Amino acid sequence: MAFFGLFGGKKGTSALGVDIGSSSLKVVQLRKEGGKAVLETYGELALGPYAHAAVGQATNLSPEQITETLKDLLREAKVTAKECGVSIPYARSLLSLVTLPRRSDPAEQKTVIELEARKYIPIPMQEVQLDWFIVPETDPSMAKPDKVDVLLVAVQNDELKLLDQVTRGAGLLPQFFEIEIFSTLRAAVDEPMKPVMVLDIGAGSTKTYIVERGVVARSHSIPAGSQDITRALAASANLTIARAEALKKEEGLRSGTAATASERATLELVFSRIFSEAHRVLTQYETESQKPVSAIVLSGGGGVTKELEAYAKSVFSIDVRIADPFGKTEAPAFMRPVLEEIGPEFAVAVGLALRQLGA
Repeated sequence: MAFFGLFGGKKGTSALGVDIGSSSLKVVQLRKEGGKAVLETYGELALGPYAHAAVGQATNLSPEQITETLKDLLREAKVTAKECGVSIPYARSLLSLVTLPRRSDPAEQKTVIELEARKYIPIPMQEVQLDWFIVPETDPSMAKPDKVDVLLVAVQNDELKLLDQVTRGAGLLPQFFEIEIFSTLRAAVDEPMKPVMVLDIGAGSTKTYIVERGVVARSHSIPAGSQDITRALAASANLTIARAEALKKEEGLRSGTAATASERATLELVFSRIFSEAHRVLTQYETESQKPVSAIVLSGGGGVTKELEAYAKSVFSIDVRIADPFGKTEAPAFMRPVLEEIGPEFAVAVGLALRQLGA
């Protein structure tokens, strides 16, 4: 098993991606057929009811509870694959893009990177698994002869132990663990050169990533997510959390629907706070790098809110699109509308399965 193995992956004929989130578990199983990734099955199970909370709300279940929930999901989705890739929460990892001294000898370069990494990891090195990637130069004229850009990645050992325990307890064989950001990029971002921002609107927080040349140039977490949107809607319209969650997904920001103008205004208010912080990150990046962000991709549970794409375009004034990870898979035509609708929630699971499949 590749304990962390951020880059690379095992190729096989069938593959499973397991996304263990704070509000739900998601799985996607693919098989390779004729060189293409074919969707075999997928499923999602909300964790809220297992914690006596509403669907869509973040939870803090024990490892044993998560294991039992995962078993339920695997059974309900009729998953047959055993080997899988597993997501690591962004909040339990550390990413740093740093410039370090260049060495011609690979062994010496490795030593330099591992020694310098200590300066950027705020906890003892024995408590984390460290991985790194030297960013390739795309413009030789801009290369620095004595410097090299390195993406440092660290994950806490406790988190890896927990994920290994949960997946093995559910009868699976984890082949690798991957920070959710990289799974999302594999499934939802196709732009090879120009900077792209990904807004992953999770239950408890929103993760913002700016990707350039396939490398994470900047990452930031916003302490507000889809559950905050649901709670605000429930409070303003005197609805139950369950009804507010359904209204957010079914009606969202569309006008002329069951959602009233005041309910849509509530949704816009919370989204505007998230987007305002994301816009600050975007502007700071563009100012420092002197490069414009070409597009924004919306993913995560909050990304399924109706008409969110149109509202986001009015805020950012650049190309905005909803993540469509299932677009990289073969599936029956009649399933496409459903897969496009739920796609943002499954970006991580699809990305994991694609890597496991070697696609």
